[in-house]
Amino acid sequence: MIEKDLVVIGVGMAGNTAANKCASAGWSVAVIDELPYGGTCALRGCDPKKILRRSAEIIDAARLMRGKGIDENGLAINWSELMAHKRAFTDKMPGRIEGGLEKNGVETLHGAGRFVNENTVELEGGERLQAKKFLIATGARPRPIDEPGGEHLIDSTGFLELENLPKRMLFVGGGYVSFEFAHIARRAGSEVVIIDRGARQLEQFDPDLVDRLAARSREIGIEIVTEAELIAIEKTANGFDVSARRKGEGRQWSADLVVHGAGRIPAIDNLGLEAAGVEYGAKGVAVSKHLQSVSNENVYAAGDAAATQGAPLTPVAVFEGKVAASNMLKGNNATPDYRGVPSAVFTIPELVRVGQLESEAKEAGRDVRVAFTDTAKWYSNFRIGETCAAAKVLIDKETDEIIGAHMIGPEYAELINYFGLAMRLGLKTRDLKQMVSAYPSVSSDLGSML
Repeated sequence: MIEKDLVVIGVGMAGNTAANKCASAGWSVAVIDELPYGGTCALRGCDPKKILRRSAEIIDAARLMRGKGIDENGLAINWSELMAHKRAFTDKMPGRIEGGLEKNGVETLHGAGRFVNENTVELEGGERLQAKKFLIATGARPRPIDEPGGEHLIDSTGFLELENLPKRMLFVGGGYVSFEFAHIARRAGSEVVIIDRGARQLEQFDPDLVDRLAARSREIGIEIVTEAELIAIEKTANGFDVSARRKGEGRQWSADLVVHGAGRIPAIDNLGLEAAGVEYGAKGVAVSKHLQSVSNENVYAAGDAAATQGAPLTPVAVFEGKVAASNMLKGNNATPDYRGVPSAVFTIPELVRVGQLESEAKEAGRDVRVAFTDTAKWYSNFRIGETCAAAKVLIDKETDEIIGAHMIGPEYAELINYFGLAMRLGLKTRDLKQMVSAYPSVSSDLGSML
């Protein structure tokens, strides 16, 4: 039996943050993960995705400058070299993270862990760990697809490991994964289809700007089929046949690869939470505002595995990991602050948001001034040939505070951080208007959007 002050299950951003913080405070800590250390963001999501996206950005940038001084003929993505570039980052990450934990005195264990009672976890092979506190930080996994042939789908992890990019790709679902990877694959030369059962895609984002992104996606050759209910995926000698029903009529596509983009759920099924008396639901481990289990005071949860108000984003996982660690160390005094956390869909151009949607603000009874600006012809976008760019800023008429910002355009994933910071600091619209930025740059456009 191994005895510790803290056992962390899952070594992604939340788990790694909490383990190091508690170990630095003098606690004896062990971490467990059945996957390579690093979690989704560093190994199977955000970081490798943006490495692949860089190649698509270059292709698109050259295309936008066609007839403006650039001849892009012959410019192409070498997928195998791009993947090697990606692996030069991801292959080193698990060792770096494990080394950092060990340097802080954390015991690093590999394999699946499962609760056998309220204060004991058993590893594969039978070894047991007993602890005063536990942190569940196991992240999320793809939502099960029960339709016939669902086992033929690959998930985002599989896409990021493709040695060769198939000619024909179909994405099931209209969320982040489908749109981001579809934009990369299309710029790399694949034929791409997205099918989604909903009438609206990317529901977390402003619908007017989503419409612009959908139009831009179709412009580059991505087929988007809405209100299409998946029926089956059949393996054939030449790939896969995908069947769906749209408004009562059958549709079918042939593809070399079918990719799961239909959402994710908390990865907590195999943790034996019942044995530990840990209450949970569809959104994850049920926790208090201090991230403590509502049914087992020795257990905390953070990141995508916890049922909190926080969005499933890396920055949220990081600060929830910090809050959970602080509360375990010092008692329940800290709570997560979710104000001003931006979110981005890294298509080309990117779609971003922070704060409330227009519909949410009105439902909350806010008297809102909507500052909408089509920025496609502004100098910052004219310079690079981009014609898909716009911003919608929501301002409380009474207080002059920004309560939401929604944007689509190049480099707007950086610009949205100004709005997030303003919201966290309670700045007024007039404060942002007076902000001085390097001219001419995207950030210098900020004041004119308000």
